[in-house]
Order: sequence, then structure tokens, then C-alpha cells
Amino acid sequence: MGFGRRELRMPGREEAPVGRGALAYEVPERHVVLRTGLLGPYPEGYGVAEFALGCFWGAERRYWQVLAGVWTTVVGFQGGFTPFPVDDEVRTGMTGHAETVRVVYDPARVSYEDLLVLFWEAHDPTQGFRQGNDVGTHVRSLIFVRDGAQRDAAEGSLAVYQKCLTEAGYGEITTEILAAEEYPFYPASALHQQYLAHNPGGYCGLGGTGVLYRA
Repeated sequence: MGFGRRELRMPGREEAPVGRGALAYEVPERHVVLRTGLLGPYPEGYGVAEFALGCFWGAERRYWQVLAGVWTTVVGFQGGFTPFPVDDEVRTGMTGHAETVRVVYDPARVSYEDLLVLFWEAHDPTQGFRQGNDVGTHVRSLIFVRDGAQRDAAEGSLAVYQKCLTEAGYGEITTEILAAEEYPFYPASALHQQYLAHNPGGYCGLGGTGVLYRA
């Protein structure tokens, strides 16, 4: 989702908008494609993973379309400072949030490592504050980890994919790996949930490098 060019730097916490104490909009109860709940509670034993890889419209569609075992997907904002941000605030680049997709999955059918492979191949993690024509801090590359196992898998996969990219002539990966508990996930409004299911011809600048993940 392109919001135009702005100064490409992360804001400080003291620069971020004050925010609010609760969501300022309603979020749909169910996924329009998968017909599953968006905000939980999720089925017992299912895993939760959160990734920022540019335009969250396309990122969400990749996960619900490609991988069997994905139970639901939700788009939102994560990685910033402003509590319960609204879309207009995020677009300024001053909240610090990135467009993020939450993926709830059945680990008996799809592994966290499989989710990571899709993450790496679906975008260019070397572009910093950019994905294709989309420019800004809100489209930077992030992995939010929920425990030590996810962190180990994320760090290991980053090292593997860096080798793949280097061999293909790409530069250094800029993806950050952050603790999810330190950065709350705020679901986006109904307009953004499963946007490309409602608008199949809608614009999304998400695109990978074409370099396959090879362990």
C-alpha cells in the first residue's frame, strides 16, 4: 500500500502521537475467505506468528492462499510506540508501526519454519524502508517472535536466506527480529482485513526477489 515519500527514518518514542486507550474502530469477527475468527480465542494448541513484509494486503493473501494449515490471518500494526494507532497516524511514519500480518496456524499441518520460508520468499528483505514502490517505515521488514523457539528459528532462517541472497548478488538483510511481548499487535480496521479478497484487482507493491530459500 503506497502512501508517498517521506523522510526515511524511525521516529523516537517522544515523537510518536499519544494514541488512545482502545481501538477507534470495529474489526470484523470472521475471516471473509476462511470463515474463521479473527481476534480469538484461537483453537488450543495452534501457533501464532506475526510478520511485517511490506504491503499487508498482499502479505495476508499469500498466507491464506499458499499454506495449508493456516487457520486465520489478520492484518494490523505492530512494532511502534503509539497505543491503538489509526491508519492516518501510521501513514505519517511517526507511530513507528509496520504493516503486519498475524498468522494463526495448526502446527500439525504447517510448521513455523514453513511460515518463515514464505516470509523470506514473498518480499525483498534487503530494501530497508521500502518494498517496491511502497516507501516508508511502515513497510519495513520485521519478524515478531513469541518465544525462544521462534527466535531460534527466525535467526537461523535469516542466516540461511542471507547466504542465498549473497550468492544471488543481493546485499545485507535489513529484517529486524523483535520480541512480540514488547510490541503489541493492533488489528487494522475492516477496510484492510482481507482487502484483496474484497478487491481482487487492488494495488499491492509486495514482491519477492525470486531467490528461493535453500537450507
